[in-house]
Amino acid sequence: MTDACAVSRRQAGRPDGVVLLDKPVGLSSNVALQRVRRLFGAAKAGHTGSLDPLASGLLPICLGQATRFSGYLLDAAKRYRVTGCLGTRTSTGDVEGEVVENCQWSHLDRHMFAAALAGFRGRTAQVPPMYSALKQGGERLYRKARRGEVVEREPREIQIYGLELLEWAPPSFSLVVACSKGTYVRTLVEDIARAARSCAHVTALRRDVAGPYSGDHMYTLEALEERAEQGQEQLLEVVLPADSALQALPAVALEPGDAARLVQGQLVDLPGGGEPGLVRVYGGGGFLGVGERTADGGLRAKRLLGVIET
Repeated sequence: MTDACAVSRRQAGRPDGVVLLDKPVGLSSNVALQRVRRLFGAAKAGHTGSLDPLASGLLPICLGQATRFSGYLLDAAKRYRVTGCLGTRTSTGDVEGEVVENCQWSHLDRHMFAAALAGFRGRTAQVPPMYSALKQGGERLYRKARRGEVVEREPREIQIYGLELLEWAPPSFSLVVACSKGTYVRTLVEDIARAARSCAHVTALRRDVAGPYSGDHMYTLEALEERAEQGQEQLLEVVLPADSALQALPAVALEPGDAARLVQGQLVDLPGGGEPGLVRVYGGGGFLGVGERTADGGLRAKRLLGVIET
């Protein structure tokens, strides 16, 4: 018998959910992703916003059907702790690049540097760095940069929700940055230093918040491997449900009949009103996926979990 409202059940060793990885320095996000995917035996996996190899910290990894919702986390705000060094600017904006500029920094004190931060809070425009994965003419910018090419890049609007000076030990300093998607922290550090009449590059970068997730419940690769050695049950304990990625969306619970119609692609009436937009949808005993509330009080399917036989 088939229940059209059935929520996809986890196959043995094939979880549908989110793992919060503490990515180590020196590993690319894609390599880290593949190691986690193999540990869980997941057919599909995707991360929700890459970290440079230099960077460490929170990398939410969606497994199985949770990958359907990874795009919502790509758009989520992030928070970083970044350490920079005044006096030198590098080709890559971090310690991996060659020094391309030397600047004075001894004229700065904590108050002067902190004052320079004010101009970067809120909505602002940022020119993406050459060493980035953005494409121009079908080619990644970092590939052009490695050939010594410099091309024009259009400024992009970003938003800095929070920017505070955490430590001041010149020429070293540390900032806490809460920002929108598409923000390049390396470029932000360079721009702040320039506003303070100096230059700088990033020496360390760590992410501790990504959307609804914080670094309080991250697991290192070593910790995950230890759990895998203890057994699949121990490993699966770290997997968060797929809907944990969507906590910013309001929740809607449907009666069985309406849930069945929604899964079949029909528009259903949604009593109680509410603002038009995306919602988390529940029915038939669990999470169904993402729906869209219409202006006239209806609900249509937007991205649902797969339906399986029960």
